[in-house]
Amino acid sequence: MTPVLLLAAEKESAEVTDWAARIGWVVGLALFVALVYWLMREGWKWRGTLQSDLPELHGAPDDPGPATLAMSGRYHGSTTAGQWLDRIVAHGLGTRSRVELTLTDAGLDVVRPGADDFFIPADALREARLDKGIAGKVLTEGGLLVVTWAHGERLIDSGFRSDHAAEHNAWVEALTNMINKTEGAR
Repeated sequence: MTPVLLLAAEKESAEVTDWAARIGWVVGLALFVALVYWLMREGWKWRGTLQSDLPELHGAPDDPGPATLAMSGRYHGSTTAGQWLDRIVAHGLGTRSRVELTLTDAGLDVVRPGADDFFIPADALREARLDKGIAGKVLTEGGLLVVTWAHGERLIDSGFRSDHAAEHNAWVEALTNMINKTEGAR
């Protein structure tokens, strides 16, 4: 036999894909992803249970007065004050959403489409600053407006980002003036 015929005789067809093994791997991976998702969800619910001592959030008063400032942007969440990774999830405070902020003499009205709205009374405000991060969100230096406020026995940091970041400085100034005026009245 000639060498050309030997080469042709040795060629075999490609192996057939083992569909049962491939389907088994895909199903196994899908179950693993579902398990991880379920564990994350249970952890979120457990965190909410641990924070169940947090009182209900305040609703906006019927007549809050004229708006000093208004802002559209994003609400990035709330954490225990000074601990930017300790997210608070009770009462929907951990839910990211769009936000409409309105500052009045009565306090800060936080309106969140798709999530629970809340109101921070003027006497509960403690500090306003620019920061670069809050649990789950890190931005450039000064890219986040962080408002510290008292609720029940806790101090809470809430992070907001305006659609127009240049507004942040005006918000820090207005909130700081309001806090200083409120502290002077106490």
